[in-house]
Amino acid sequence: MTARAEVFPLFQSMFSTTKIMSQASPLTPASDPRRYTRGAQMPALLKQRILILDGAMGTMIQQYKLDEAAYRGQRFADLGRDIKGNNELLSLTRPDVIQEIHEQYLAAGADIIETNTFGATRVAQADYRMEDLAREMNLESARLARAACDKYSTPDKPRFVAGAIGPTPKTASISPDVNDPGARNTSFDELRDSYYEQAKALLEGGADLFLVETIFDTLNAKAALFALDELFEDSGEVLPIMISGTVTDASGRILSGQTVEAFWNSLRHAKPLTFGLNCALGAALMRPYIAELAKLCDCYVSCYPNAGLPNPMSDTGFDETPEITSSLLHEFADSGLVNIAGGCCGTTPAHIAAIAQSLASVKPRQWPNQYRTAA
Repeated sequence: MTARAEVFPLFQSMFSTTKIMSQASPLTPASDPRRYTRGAQMPALLKQRILILDGAMGTMIQQYKLDEAAYRGQRFADLGRDIKGNNELLSLTRPDVIQEIHEQYLAAGADIIETNTFGATRVAQADYRMEDLAREMNLESARLARAACDKYSTPDKPRFVAGAIGPTPKTASISPDVNDPGARNTSFDELRDSYYEQAKALLEGGADLFLVETIFDTLNAKAALFALDELFEDSGEVLPIMISGTVTDASGRILSGQTVEAFWNSLRHAKPLTFGLNCALGAALMRPYIAELAKLCDCYVSCYPNAGLPNPMSDTGFDETPEITSSLLHEFADSGLVNIAGGCCGTTPAHIAAIAQSLASVKPRQWPNQYRTAA
């Protein structure tokens, strides 16, 4: 049998599966709700109100104007290379800064704060030749966020630690070489192993849920979700999963080419607690894609946009004021589009406070038969 003859039935099978998924009712509630061992309060809270996610970590770190010596601390004072810009390292060298940022967002009204681990994988830390610190970065980052949440949590307003899992600077499905479309600078297995190590340390450090975020390559996300599934099986723990992609331009597609509908159908098998979008576009340009997900998803929808489009002349790198961002998200919420709202690049505690206040009295998104009890 020729290679072409072998491949064709595979593609035919994939097409059939995609067609069946697209024809299935997208608003049928999940029939297999997860029994969470942590973060178990979240589903009930999401039925009651819109939860608030924190804002940008990098934007806030920039406000401290840390120099090379601050990034190094005493531990890495004699290191023979520059490491300024490795924000995840600050959980080890300047934990006071990270702790203070977490507490500012909690004081602003955030229900969920992300760990300072967006780039804390072996794959990402290879850029700084600090791969061996990945586990420690995740462990200490989770502990810092856990301590902050425990300090601010009350019976009426519990706070949650989201273990932040970023996309890495490498992509499993796109060639880094325009002259060689088949070239790859990473593999599924490498990504899976890297994500497993990260997630295991976040779990050990006290995370309540996992946030696989800023997804630009669905295959990278699948590696992360596969690693989480393995971790749940190995540990006996089951945590809520938030999935958030990023639409990179006006075409309405993520970088690896999928529309938001295809993106949802590719990852819905993970049974996420929430599914949504973040980063890239500001809220105004993100709205049609959030509206589409609000119609498609049989889970809660999250949205945490940048503070508009980038502006290098701005102090935060973005132009939108807290009033503008919060008013845009208020319209989203008032239209019944979201269950979790927050901020990404360029947003600050002032943005999160304005969003929390603006959305406090708005009812969360619902979908048909959302609370139907299974027979």
